Amino acid sequence: MKSITVFCGSSFGSDDIYKEQATLLGKTLAKQDIQLIYGGADVGLMGAVADGALNENGKVIGVLPHFLQSKEIAHKNLTDLILVETMHERKTKMNDLCDGVIVLPGGYGTLEEFFEMITWAQLGLHKKPIGILNINGFYDDLIRLVQTMVDKGFLKQVNRDMLLISGSIDELLEKMKNYEAPTVGKWISKEEV
Repeated sequence: MKSITVFCGSSFGSDDIYKEQATLLGKTLAKQDIQLIYGGADVGLMGAVADGALNENGKVIGVLPHFLQSKEIAHKNLTDLILVETMHERKTKMNDLCDGVIVLPGGYGTLEEFFEMITWAQLGLHKKPIGILNINGFYDDLIRLVQTMVDKGFLKQVNRDMLLISGSIDELLEKMKNYEAPTVGKWISKEEV
């Protein structure tokens, strides 16, 4: 993997461990020569993961919609900042630039980004690993909900198994590097999205 997209909150959350782990993830990616693709902001966990990578001389590409430039405050020290028009264009560009996705704690926006990426994988539009860095059990309830979707017949186990989960950065990256996408028939083509 040469590039990983990280989706995460524009806030720090209520526990210092979220910022610490976001910073450490950025540092780890840089040390492994993996380019960071992220939302382009200088605030919250977004800023922390970027700063972690930049402090280790990593390459960091931000993708930010014009209308969020003032709200999320564009990071000034990135390798590259790509400005786009819409949130959908942002996700599409971030997907195009990466070899895998990691989700850190965040709010509605983070969940929306995560679910779109895993849905695209489920539909066979990409075969990239999707990982959740489950810091301090942040995503435990979501993971239980996904299992409930399987148990109640709304999600196939093979699609549940596409989701890689760990509380450890190194373990998650190892799972992602060894990931093999299931052979899922394409229901729609990328051009139809």
